[in-house]
Amino acid sequence: MAVQSWTALLKASTKTALIHDGKRNIHYLFTDGKEMAEEYDLTTDELIVRKWRSKSTLKGQGPWEIEVGEPVPSTVACLESDVIKENCSNPVFMRKDTKTSFLWRVRNLPYPKEVYNISVEPDQRCCIIRTNNKKYYKKFNVPDLDRSQLPLDSSALNFTHANNTLIVSYKKPKEILTLEHELLREVKKLKGTNEGDVDCKTQ
Repeated sequence: MAVQSWTALLKASTKTALIHDGKRNIHYLFTDGKEMAEEYDLTTDELIVRKWRSKSTLKGQGPWEIEVGEPVPSTVACLESDVIKENCSNPVFMRKDTKTSFLWRVRNLPYPKEVYNISVEPDQRCCIIRTNNKKYYKKFNVPDLDRSQLPLDSSALNFTHANNTLIVSYKKPKEILTLEHELLREVKKLKGTNEGDVDCKTQ
């Protein structure tokens, strides 16, 4: 089963832990050279950040790609230039999960809830956000389901809109809940240190 294959890859990876500023940072190095970095809240065990980095063909390591968490670069860019700052009114798409659901937020979308149409496209293995006024379109996948090769279920999808923010949720299947519970249990067994190579775990 694919879930077991992903679990095996996680167990086979080299893991290091760093406790810093109320957060547990876990760095995974896989056998193919890929890296995954996760950041958990020490109090709630909530996943705050997950990002990936692959080997670059030219120089050792490529850039980090954020899967879960705040898109920090765009925030920094907004502070650097008045010209760029105008673009901060553009929609900002990000993922921030809960214990029971995958959650995506799209900020700066002022349209009422009835304008949005969110669908699951099983053949393309993705979800699509559309608006009746054709002002916004976004296609996105659920990497967690792809890694475990689990099907997408339209009944698990829901959305709401408040304060100019569209919130799309997808209820996690039981296989993902079990996997995340087991992973968190293993992560907590790692001996966290307050010292070490912070860059490889949080940058």
